[in-house]
Amino acid sequence: MSIADEKYVALVTKKRSGATVSTPVWIVETADGDVGFITDADSGKVKRISNFADVTLQACDSRGRVRAGTEPLAASATIVRGDAVTAFTDAVKAKYGLWVPLMETGYKLRNLVTRKPASERVAVRLAVAPITP
Repeated sequence: MSIADEKYVALVTKKRSGATVSTPVWIVETADGDVGFITDADSGKVKRISNFADVTLQACDSRGRVRAGTEPLAASATIVRGDAVTAFTDAVKAKYGLWVPLMETGYKLRNLVTRKPASERVAVRLAVAPITP
């Protein structure tokens, strides 16, 4: 079973201070076999990944609680922009279906209430490798 088969994955990124941040994300595998997720370009995860590409992934629930009996995986993250994001967006729509427009509506409402302009969508490509003890 691939990590991309999970519904939610806890993405652990590192801050400049050395502290780690765990964030639940949807994860997909594209038709080309790339594994990753989509997010806003101005999100904290993108900023942290830009500084430190090494991340950890582990199966979790929608609130980020790691699922018992699962093992963490090491990965190297790369920010993807432009036309290459389409493959990830298509994979998210195929895997998560009706949840996608619901989430997009939520983002639009949030932006309207906070008067924040819509952010560019980017993909994060993950090169996954098992953690060795």
